Amino acid sequence: MSFEEAEWKPRTLVGRLVKEGKIKSIYEIFERNLPLLEPEIVDYFLGPELKTETVDVGIVQKMTDAGRVTRFRVVVVIGNENGIVGVGQGKARQLRLAIDKAIRNAKLNIIPVRRGCGSWECLCGEPHSVPFTVRGKVGSVEVVLKPAPKGTGLVAGDAAKVVLRMAGIRDVWSFTRGETRTTINFVKATYEALKKTYKFITPADWARAGATA
Repeated sequence: MSFEEAEWKPRTLVGRLVKEGKIKSIYEIFERNLPLLEPEIVDYFLGPELKTETVDVGIVQKMTDAGRVTRFRVVVVIGNENGIVGVGQGKARQLRLAIDKAIRNAKLNIIPVRRGCGSWECLCGEPHSVPFTVRGKVGSVEVVLKPAPKGTGLVAGDAAKVVLRMAGIRDVWSFTRGETRTTINFVKATYEALKKTYKFITPADWARAGATA
């Protein structure tokens, strides 16, 4: 156990169960639908596997009694490129603090992503694309992700590519509409689409459930 983990003092029931070894993996938290309220839990299970990429940096201003206050707004994507991805946003007067807040927020927003080979042109059975068509909508931006055969690559906008790559998706067709120049909505719409990969039960899920029954 690392020094950081030894110093971590859980503040929630889930955190205590993790540190006591009663929860063995991050996927167990998702399967049991437990609340993820401490970013240290993500560090405990994923640690060095997690990669971080900043996709948008902007400046926001607000008028107060003391005058105009300027802050940085940062959007960050984290993932292990193997079925886990998160998106977070942070604001602060200093850029470094805004990035740290965004990373913390992204850790609290991580989700599992179901991958597969749903393209009738491929059917290789490897988890390189999405298993079926999914949609995500945030603001005016709508993103549709469709299974693609191996070797297609990520046919998507630059911001969406970061989310897909962090989730471990290597091949996908995408369709977008709305104001995609609004990076934060574009990223979140892609994230919402990936979240829906676990919305439906597939034949593989039925087979797995039968095997464990």
